[in-house]
Amino acid sequence: MLPPGLYEAVLVPKDQRERGADLVAGDYLVRFEARTLHDIRALGGNDEADELEFATAARISEINLGLYRTFVQPWVRACTGENSAQWLRRMHPLRMQYEIFSQDNPLLRSLSSAAAHVREHRAPVSKANPLWQMQELLSDWIEVSLDTYRDMRDQMSEACFHAIYGSPVLQALVGLKASDRSPRQKPGDGAQHLALVARRIDELKHAIPQGGPREATIRALLYVRMPEGVVDERGFNLLRRMRQEAGGDLTLSEFKKLLREQFFMLTLDERRAVEAIPAMLAKDPDLASTLGGKLRRLIAVVGAPSVESTARLAEVERLFATCSESSDDASGESSRPVRPVQAHAAGSSKHR
Repeated sequence: MLPPGLYEAVLVPKDQRERGADLVAGDYLVRFEARTLHDIRALGGNDEADELEFATAARISEINLGLYRTFVQPWVRACTGENSAQWLRRMHPLRMQYEIFSQDNPLLRSLSSAAAHVREHRAPVSKANPLWQMQELLSDWIEVSLDTYRDMRDQMSEACFHAIYGSPVLQALVGLKASDRSPRQKPGDGAQHLALVARRIDELKHAIPQGGPREATIRALLYVRMPEGVVDERGFNLLRRMRQEAGGDLTLSEFKKLLREQFFMLTLDERRAVEAIPAMLAKDPDLASTLGGKLRRLIAVVGAPSVESTARLAEVERLFATCSESSDDASGESSRPVRPVQAHAAGSSKHR
């Protein structure tokens, strides 16, 4: 349910004293931080020689696939039935390494009862135990051996790749030396694609005032959190609850679509999208009041630590308060005060 964009997943140890710790599933808090293409470029990239080698490997793969389909595939289809094909798929090494230790292996079915017995009678062993120390030494040796094997394998594979696909003769044989153009083909934007994008932008701009409290609350949440560029699993879990309680008629895919559309509307015309929130809330004041409370709870958990986010949060509070006052005036009741959340938001930024 992330807004469209590029993100990096960051795992930090869970702190039980943190606000909203009950919303973290495991021992680590998963946080998604917004990134740009500049962050990827900073990690380094391929030069022209590398691109030519990858293009050569791709061309060789296409040639081999064409030869296989022409000379080998007809014979394989003639000699292989569905039962034998299913057996070959199950015997594939990538599947076997998982299934060989599963319940499907009749030789291992007796281990279930033995494992249950071990769990019930398990006892801690002192670290001074010689067998424990031997186990640790053996484990460390296996770890170092596997790391060494991995490094040697990767270096050998890289050297072979450069030696084979970096050969000027092979590159000429597959036709990549016939032109001075870059082997990396950049996609272009055709007229049909540009027209589609323009039409979609017009549709989103016209739909900005549409929707009710549900759309307005999601828009307000995105508006407050956009400057941070950070989302964590606590917010996800509260959004799920919000969808279940106030958007039960929406499927998960429809809820994601709603989230994307509200994000695009803010991106296209942020000021107009924010100014439309009070009118959207006024369409169902009771639901707006309920969702306003859930929004405060969500902001209190995930926080609004920056100055800009705090200012946006205050603006959103005023918009919801305006809707509440208008609703009370229409019903002849006195307006109810809106509980401020700035203090909660500021206190929830420790995880940053």
